[in-house]
Amino acid sequence: MRKIAFAAAGVLLSVGLFSPTQALAIDQVNTEKLRNAVTVNGILQHERAFQRIANDNDGTRASGTSGYDASADYVVRKLRQAGYKVRKQEFTFPFFRELAPAELSEVTPRPRNFETATFTYSGDGEVTGQLVPIDVQIPPADEPSSTSGCESGDFPAAPSGPAVALIQRGTCTFEEKVVNAREAGYDAVIIFNEGQQGRTELLTGTLGSPQSTPTVGASFADGAALYTAAQGGPVTVRVFTSTENDPDRKTVSVIADSPLGKIRGEGQTIVVGAHLDSVPAGPGINDNGSGSATILEIAEQLAALKYTNRLQRQVRFAFWGAEEPGLYGSEYYVANLTDRQQAKIYANLNFDMLGSPNCVRFVYDGDGSLDPDLAGPPGSGAIEEIFTKYFADKGLASEPTEFDGRSDYGPFIAAGIPAGGLFSGAEGIKTPAQAEDYGGTAGVAYDSCYHQACDDITNLSSQALFELGDAAAHATLTLALSKTGLQPDASRQAQVKVTRAAAKGNFGLVS
Repeated sequence: MRKIAFAAAGVLLSVGLFSPTQALAIDQVNTEKLRNAVTVNGILQHERAFQRIANDNDGTRASGTSGYDASADYVVRKLRQAGYKVRKQEFTFPFFRELAPAELSEVTPRPRNFETATFTYSGDGEVTGQLVPIDVQIPPADEPSSTSGCESGDFPAAPSGPAVALIQRGTCTFEEKVVNAREAGYDAVIIFNEGQQGRTELLTGTLGSPQSTPTVGASFADGAALYTAAQGGPVTVRVFTSTENDPDRKTVSVIADSPLGKIRGEGQTIVVGAHLDSVPAGPGINDNGSGSATILEIAEQLAALKYTNRLQRQVRFAFWGAEEPGLYGSEYYVANLTDRQQAKIYANLNFDMLGSPNCVRFVYDGDGSLDPDLAGPPGSGAIEEIFTKYFADKGLASEPTEFDGRSDYGPFIAAGIPAGGLFSGAEGIKTPAQAEDYGGTAGVAYDSCYHQACDDITNLSSQALFELGDAAAHATLTLALSKTGLQPDASRQAQVKVTRAAAKGNFGLVS
């Protein structure tokens, strides 16, 4: 699951919430036949194939590697066998490597090492210098989140000699924080987790684009310890990275189209997507082999049951490349649509991490109930309700997760396209209330192997794949077969307005 911010200047989004009466505009569709055909065994067959591919390719399926190329070839072969029109969309991206684990240590007066992690697209180098806290809040505030490093005015003048900025997660993107630090004269950056429930563990992420400043992450506890020690001696940050801006470094997204739907006049298409790439550190069998395997199984069964011959709307299955370093595949796809092509996209469904071992049934918060500033484009609330109503009808709990652009739906909502989807949890910590509702273990990450080598075929919940896989199939077929639409007048189009998030370009993993 990739975490990036991308510019959204001029983006138009709705701030209105979607009421239940509005959501009922879309037809109820009997999806039982497809759900029965989409099986955990079918999903796991694809997952085992992804694992074999990783085993044969240095343990990874990251974009730009032979493991990713083999994964794309596997998906293309399966989709063509199922009768889809398939193409590879090629694009270039900056290829990032971590050459060795990062190091973070306090030099004096108490020499000690801290657990740390390299941010994707961090600069390379070693810096020993004075540590300067940047608008840090300890204890953390519940509301609003920390704005540490989000404004240039947060940074005092850098001390003479090398200086290291200590920045807290919250509000704006990691990239914005690092750019502000560099422009203020700081030579390295430590970003530590914010400290609220679910935001205490070692922080990892991407800077979205290549940066020259060495940047590492830290847990809230270590960040607090560094903050306390900031009046003492220097700290050392060591980062060992390489970023290749070779214009010949290419990767692909795999795009597969069903036949055109019956609503010919508008030529509507549903884009059902999941990112196919892993992080370099591991095979990515949950993140995001689980999403890719699930939509591949849905595509196969949709064709096998002959639904593709009677769809109201075309279904386009998209397996995105280079999501982990920064949503590059989905961004490229949306950016290269013509106005006419973009107008035909009825909705986007996104499935990223559906098999987390300590899972929660998260539904993307299209109506902005968690944060009205992050409401999706008109129609996103109705998509959210397709999922929540499905789970409720099955007697299963679900809950919203912020629609903050952390995955490949981000470029779609930035373009004003309704979107939604499912997520079973990543590095966040399960609460006692969630353990009561969903089972599993409180105080433990939803996926303790997130972005690690242990994200392998053993790192999956079959129950999560069953429940979220069926919900994904239900939503896909509901949107494909419904003769009505997502809006109150049964259309997709509606008046849109600028939100604070859109105006700031704040889509992505905010720190």
